[in-house]
Amino acid sequence: MRSSLSEVNDSPSEPSEASESEPYSVLSGALSEPMRAELIAFRRDLHMHPELGRQEFRTTAAVKDRLERAGLKPWVLPGGTGVVCDIGATDPDRPRLALRADLDGLPIPDTKRVDYRSTIPGRAHACGHDVHTTVVLGAGLVLAELERAGRLPRPVRLIFQPAEEVMPGGALDAIKANVLDGVGRILAVHCDPKVEVGRIGLRQGPITSACDRLELSLDGSGGHTARPHLTTDLVMAAAKMAAELPAVLARRVDPRSGLSVVWGRIQAGHACNVIPQHAELEGTVRCLDLGAWRDAPDLVHEVIDQVAGMYRAKWELTYHRGVPPVVNEADSTELLRDAMTARYGAHAVEDTEQSLGGEDFSWYLEQVPGALARLGVRPLGDTAKHDLHQGDFDVDEGAIKVGVELFTSAALLV
Repeated sequence: MRSSLSEVNDSPSEPSEASESEPYSVLSGALSEPMRAELIAFRRDLHMHPELGRQEFRTTAAVKDRLERAGLKPWVLPGGTGVVCDIGATDPDRPRLALRADLDGLPIPDTKRVDYRSTIPGRAHACGHDVHTTVVLGAGLVLAELERAGRLPRPVRLIFQPAEEVMPGGALDAIKANVLDGVGRILAVHCDPKVEVGRIGLRQGPITSACDRLELSLDGSGGHTARPHLTTDLVMAAAKMAAELPAVLARRVDPRSGLSVVWGRIQAGHACNVIPQHAELEGTVRCLDLGAWRDAPDLVHEVIDQVAGMYRAKWELTYHRGVPPVVNEADSTELLRDAMTARYGAHAVEDTEQSLGGEDFSWYLEQVPGALARLGVRPLGDTAKHDLHQGDFDVDEGAIKVGVELFTSAALLV
């Protein structure tokens, strides 16, 4: 799926390249060819060695080592994975701009036929976190050069967090470690295979959704299928619960909130003529609206109690709180728009819809203003449909350059 870098560089809006003697030119706004090649190699190395949430020790070491070789002083988060690095001295009159990346891969096999496919069975960077990490690393290397040259208008913090894919998200670990101290604004990108390389998607307000997980157990007396009236018919109760909980919620919540319950697992019984004593359901709760997400647990409990009561079933619910929606703050969204426009032109920014996917970047935005942009990774002219969390997911690596220059431009505009 990856196309050549020249496809991006030959765009009519592309300024001339910077000198190869410096990684970034303030006048041209372009990465040098050696640095672009280094970042692509770095991304491919990460892609070949994906690590699951809170196990990203190799990835952490690779990021830390490269920052140290650039003369910076990164530190590792308390859990042993995740890296934080400051560029520029602390200044109480100039809060830091934070750039955030996530490090972890997914527990799915890599099915691509490329020389940089995953070397770890059953694991893959199928959500683009290797790209996010490389983009923030590249931006940090560029900004460090600018800071040494006295061209960085405010201090910057790089945050490479672990465990974005693990509910409720490694962002909470990072926040607990005080990574937002002194930060006035935070920015991030997320790969989007629907957006063409060389472009970003932006949306002011909610851009992702809340995502929680349900584990529901139903219990009753069970018995023979010939005498259901003497039993707690758990199969019927489970079937009704699977159908009625989403249906009732759809009539109890403003439809504009997009509250949606979808079941992924139902299990009950072992024989055709035996009503079981135990049933289980597992699923997710997704929600577009922050207020409705906050009210969802109480409402879910209420409806479950009503449906279970009709069948005399005892119930126990484990409601795993996930992440709230990412709500892009207005000024931060415009900063990303201005940064991309300054570098690539207004045509390089497109409006994007709110996704039903979850992203733990939302936890940072509960603390400080910020915004997330969708980074285009679809090769030019590719009309096939691709999605995240698939074993064949890949990116046009020209997106790395775009992401680095987006972040660098934003830091210079602040």
